[in-house]
Parts: sequence; C-alpha cells; structure tokens
Amino acid sequence: MTYEEMQAKLKSRLKPGRYEHSLGVAETAAFLAGRFQVSEEKARIAGLLHDCARQYPNEQLPAEAARRGIAIGPVEKAMPLLLHAYIGAELAREEYGIDDEEICRAIYRHTVGGRNMTALDKIIYFADMIEPGRSYPEVEELRRLSREASLDEMVLEGLSRSIIFVASKGHLLHPDTIAARNDILLKNSAEDLD
Repeated sequence: MTYEEMQAKLKSRLKPGRYEHSLGVAETAAFLAGRFQVSEEKARIAGLLHDCARQYPNEQLPAEAARRGIAIGPVEKAMPLLLHAYIGAELAREEYGIDDEEICRAIYRHTVGGRNMTALDKIIYFADMIEPGRSYPEVEELRRLSREASLDEMVLEGLSRSIIFVASKGHLLHPDTIAARNDILLKNSAEDLD
C-alpha cells in the first residue's frame, strides 16, 4: 500500500480532527527523523498511523484488544483509551500492510512509552505531543526543544511533563511511562560515568 493509499484509508475511518492530527504527527515525525538521522519514511508512516485504532469508540477497545490477544493490565482496564496504541500496532499490520516491526513498535509505544525505546519510538512519542494542532501552555517550550535539544533531553522533558500533568489530574500513572523516564536517566548517568 502506498503512503497516499494509507492516507485515503485512514481519512475514511477517522473523524476529521483526528485525521488532521495524524497528518500533523506524520510531518512532525519526519522533521524529527531528519534531525536525528532516522528513516523519514518510517517516521512519516508511523506518525500517520499512530492513532489508526481511534476508529473504534473507547468502549469497544477492550473487546478489540481481547480479540487480538492483547493483554489488558490494570491501568488499561481503568483507562481503556490507552489500548488504542497497542491495537493500532496490530491494525497497521492487518489493514495497512505494515510488516516493519520498528514502525509497529513505535505505534505501540506512542502513548505511554516504555523501557529501551528506540529513536523511532521516541520520535513518534514526542511528535504526538508537539504536532502543529496541539495547544497547551508548555507546547512552545517542547517545540523549542525539538529544534535544539538532544533526542533524550527532549523526550525526557516530555515524559516528565506528561507524568506531572497526569498526576496533577489525579489519574493513574502508567508504569511504562515511569520506566521510560527512568531508563533514559539511568542510561545517561551510566554514560556520564564512562
């Protein structure tokens, strides 16, 4: 399937605002990929398809996950919307013909992150936070980091702000988000010792 065919299929399945968001993430991801020497093609595809499972209503996500054998942890059970990332990785394979594990993994990880994130994982996670349609108080600072900071510095700040925001709302913190942040801190502190 060509990129244009993926766009057309996605456009037919998502609400217009979600589709526009997906286009914004795709272009932001391609920019970041160019900056950090990662495949722009993979970043653009992962960015485009990252929310493909948002075609399902939230209440349908647990059934879609179960149908695909995707484990539903206690945090996902309490917040089913998180399942869209995991289901999206499967939908990318099933409906868009994506057989590249790097792309599918970046889609899988785009919402909560995780340990040992690849550069592509980090790019999709961060592109989702700063695409041009996003509007919240800290977004301009994060966009500045996307132009000036290292990949790990940028993503660490994104993870930290996400954790603070979610905690301030009284919501559950996903253990993968905390693991992703700790992983970057531990990796960088080990490099500082070398």
